[in-house]
Amino acid sequence: MSLASTLAPLPKIAIEPLVRAALLEDLGRAGDITSDAIVPAGLNARTVLVARQPGVVAGLDLARLAFELIDARIFVRVERQDGAAVGAGDRIAVVTGPARGILTAERTALNYLCHLSGVATATAAVVAAVRGYGAKIVCTRKTTPGLRALEKYAVRAGGGGNHRFGLDDAVLIKDNHVAIAGGVREALRRARAGAGHLVKIELEVDTLEQLVEALDEGVDAVLLDNMSPETLTKAVALVDGRALTEASGRITPSTAPAVAASGVDLISIGWLTHSAPILDIGLDFEP
Repeated sequence: MSLASTLAPLPKIAIEPLVRAALLEDLGRAGDITSDAIVPAGLNARTVLVARQPGVVAGLDLARLAFELIDARIFVRVERQDGAAVGAGDRIAVVTGPARGILTAERTALNYLCHLSGVATATAAVVAAVRGYGAKIVCTRKTTPGLRALEKYAVRAGGGGNHRFGLDDAVLIKDNHVAIAGGVREALRRARAGAGHLVKIELEVDTLEQLVEALDEGVDAVLLDNMSPETLTKAVALVDGRALTEASGRITPSTAPAVAASGVDLISIGWLTHSAPILDIGLDFEP
């Protein structure tokens, strides 16, 4: 079964406010004065969303909604679902209806579609790089403000998984928390005292010495930060299944296989959401 057929869509009620706000930002105070002046009101058109380069699609529901909010008579027929791989020149969807509305919604639709497809494409590249190992690729909270749910959805469309959605998902003790608490043991004790019984506790460690402390104190997961593959291998051996292991820190498609070979359970990558380049997708008119 393909990822495109199993990917759960985002609820319409969650994405509608985002798409509506983006359209209102673009329409400004007077609407699309260019299309209103040039395009006859009664003209219908047939257009096609086309991939200009290879990648993975994500964000079609937002693109469709952008067109529909501008003019309910616009119809979008999807040919390649979110999560599907496309090649340069492949048709993703056919958009038909009033030409004015299509042109007005075009940029907002493409902004979402290109950005989210870029995130999905970047994720898919790293997922492919570690295929054959046990490690799962996950994202972080390094997301565009207001777009976290969308970007994390795009990571899933690319075959990855999600780390925390927010600060309330789980306890993640970082180096500054440890410094303020006065050490690993005290930070873990405070976290355990303050967390609910269903809340997982993860600790970021920079050294194997910190890792030993964390394991002695008891922890659900350890974030192995900026460690070499050799050190990661030692860390995984020390953990020996007692906690979930997560590697993080400047990991790229070229370095990910060596990280995955260490035996870690997860590889978290911030740039998937904060720096992935867009996937170039265009809207072409057909006769």
